[in-house]
Amino acid sequence: MTQDQQQSDAPRGIFITFEGGEGAGKTTHIRFLSEALKARGREVVRLREPGGTDIGERLRGVLLDPRNTALSDEAELLLYEAARAQIVAEVVKPALERGAVVLCDRFTDSTVAYQGYGRGLSRAFIDEANAFACQGVAPDRTILLVAGGDARTGLARATHRGADRLERAGEEFHAQVNDAFLEIARACPERVRVVESDRRKSRTAAAVFAELSDLFPWMEGLAEADPAFFGRLDAKRSKVRA
Repeated sequence: MTQDQQQSDAPRGIFITFEGGEGAGKTTHIRFLSEALKARGREVVRLREPGGTDIGERLRGVLLDPRNTALSDEAELLLYEAARAQIVAEVVKPALERGAVVLCDRFTDSTVAYQGYGRGLSRAFIDEANAFACQGVAPDRTILLVAGGDARTGLARATHRGADRLERAGEEFHAQVNDAFLEIARACPERVRVVESDRRKSRTAAAVFAELSDLFPWMEGLAEADPAFFGRLDAKRSKVRA
């Protein structure tokens, strides 16, 4: 059997994206989900946008560098789409074709929220640019993490070590972004699942797994069957504080 035949016989992977405003806790829950899936024998590819490739990481540096105050909104959008086109072609599509689970920190919904609602750029153009960059790839499920408090609270959580160019866009901008994510979730309830992230990490993680249980049946009822599985997240936090 040829390599091409083996790839065609492999089941398609699963593409899960995580979205949310600043300080929503995406990194923690992507890492925890990744570890759980790997323990079950799945290949997991963890990515972030913009980034995930050598070219994408260089574009990320341009986009988030606070010194690049002259970067226009239009150029910003196109740089995000360039990074996305690269990560889809170089990493996401091949990973899905070989049956991997791809977990991505931000994807097209962020572009709609930040550049569409936040920057006020054309939604129709953004939809076309997203479709062009994605080459037919779309998330099977999106977890929208919603933190408590207003935009100022989220920004404070995200910027305690310094703010990047997007984080410096101001509270009004980020409030519009947060509202946009909720509007996207209302428009796409089958794909986008809202999970509150302003509570104990164990409860948030359990809620994330519950929203993925149709894709991974072993997650069904896991919080009740094995409370310690999620409780270790809170234990790690307690050790750090101690």
